[in-house]
Formats: sequence, structure tokens, C-alpha cells
Amino acid sequence: MRALLAQLGDPQLRYPAIHVVGTNGKSTTTRLTEALLADAGLAVGAYLSPHVRGWSERIRLGGREADFERAVAAIRPAAEALGATQFEAVTAAALQAFAGAGVDVAVVEAGLGGRHDATNVLQTRVVVLTNVALDHMDVLGDTREAIAAEKLAVVPSGAIVVLGEAEWREPAEEHGADVVLTARSNLALAVAAAESFLGRTVDPHAADAVTLPGRLEHRSRRPLEIWDGAHNLGGVGYLLPRLPDREYVLVCSFLRDKRPTLMLEALSVLGDVLVATESTNARALPAREVAAGAEPYFEHVETVPDPAAARRRALDLAGPDGAVLVTGSLYLLTELSGTRETNP
Repeated sequence: MRALLAQLGDPQLRYPAIHVVGTNGKSTTTRLTEALLADAGLAVGAYLSPHVRGWSERIRLGGREADFERAVAAIRPAAEALGATQFEAVTAAALQAFAGAGVDVAVVEAGLGGRHDATNVLQTRVVVLTNVALDHMDVLGDTREAIAAEKLAVVPSGAIVVLGEAEWREPAEEHGADVVLTARSNLALAVAAAESFLGRTVDPHAADAVTLPGRLEHRSRRPLEIWDGAHNLGGVGYLLPRLPDREYVLVCSFLRDKRPTLMLEALSVLGDVLVATESTNARALPAREVAAGAEPYFEHVETVPDPAAARRRALDLAGPDGAVLVTGSLYLLTELSGTRETNP
């Protein structure tokens, strides 16, 4: 990654950054922070992953999606010459686009972990650690403490670290950082991040209009249909108390390494009917395995491997007065939106 950026003239050194790491809530926190800084008068670049509706969601300039194809074209020769991965190439495209636009600050979401993530190349002033849960344990470690250490490895000496969980104060301070402890909500984290960067207060209501595809996304009212990319147990825990109080027909796909049995047990409080499906991601559980895992927790389980057909079946089962929740994997939502995680 550093070799690729060097070929591009090290664009990441031309602006300060807020680096957002954590298990859940990173994209929402990034977008909220972007909105608050823009309202304060700054030119802001924002980088998010993954996308739901299209690749252009990942790179934002001036409060809107950037020209993704142009951004990728600008770095493609160097990325191909060095054999960069897809994520490295898209990250470099974002960092180069921010430099070209002359942003005052970039708000950058980490992809996986932190220490070895392609985003760990920034001139970081503020780090936000949204939360720490057991996820990607094969890469980051099998305890929350080990995972937190990997995420906090992005903290440079002298930075400010914004935390929603007090237990990570000491590890953050060991990096030579000042710590700001706030509430655990995405908005509270974003407000603290923006204020830490600016050195003054911001108006939280400036972020009221921020919405993200696939995050508590209301798709229709009759029947009520909600899409949420809760892809691990922590994400399900965040989702459950924020849903309207209804009986849901669930459409679910999971990745094999996300402890799907525990997720199914947690989701079973929402209703008795589940339609099991599968995304095309190589790590996705086959629909029949999702169904087998669901049977102890749901009275009625159907197996429909095709995501679009599974959604249609759930809508039929719910009827116009019912409710449908599509969840378990952002890859599932990406495919239902008509895009897939293919090379840009």
C-alpha cells in the first residue's frame, strides 16, 4: 500500500485524517462525522466500505458520491503494475481523489482491523474506536482484548482517541494518545470526533438527514420491509431494539465465520417465520445450512437459495399488512440491490 501511494506522490500526506475503526457502526459514524465537519465549513472527503447499492458509495467528496470510475482510472496503472489488491486500489483511489479535491480533512473507515489494514497510512489527528466485539477472530484474535489491540494499532502518538467503551482507555493511552470518552451511540462518537478535530463544538442536528443504504433502511410501508446489514452478533444486538415492534418474516443469509447459530437465536425474538437464502460470497453458508440452523428457533422455515426469490417469498408470506426484515449479510443486500462485490 505504501509503495502504491509513493508511486502516486503520497496523496495521503496532503491533508489530516480522522480514522474510524471498530467492529460495528463504522460506516454510519464516518458519514455522521462527515456531515458535522461539512456543516462546520470544512471541505470533507469520506471513505467507506463495503457498499450496498454501488461502488460509488465508497468515495465521497463535498457531501456527495465522487466520480468513482474517474478516481479508479487515475490510480489503475500504478495499482496494476504493483499487483495491488482490490481494497488497496480502491483505498488509494479515494486518498488520491481527496488530495486532488484539496480537502481540509478526510474521514476514513478502516476495512478490517487496523494494524495491517490498507487505510493505516494516514496523517491521523483523531481515531474513533466505535466498539469491540468478537468478529474476524481468525485474523484479529479470539479475545476482545486482542481485537482491540489490532484496531488501536493505528493510533499515532499525540492523536486523540474517541471511545464509546471505557475499557479501552488504558490501551489507547499507552499509544501516547489523549482519550475522549463519550456515549456509545454512533452520533455521540461522531460529535466527539468532529469536536476533537475542530477544537470547538458542533451542532449535532447537522447530521439529522444522514442515512445509509442497508442500515435500518425502510424499503416499503405495505408491507413494512426493512433491510439491515447486521452481519455479526453485535450488529444484531444493535438492530433489535431499534426495529418497530412487529412480528417479522425474516430473510436471512450469513457468512460462515460470523457465528450464525447465535445470530439466529437472537433474531428469533422477531417472529416465527424465516426464509433461508444465500449470497454468492465464497464465505456464505448455503441456504440449506441456514435453514437447518434456524429450525430450532423458528416454527416455519423455508429454503430459497436465490436472494430475489427469497425476498419475494417473504413478502408473500407477510402479506400487505405484515412486516419483512432482510438481514444477516451486507453481501445479501448488495445482491438484492443489483450489484455484486466484483472488481471495479
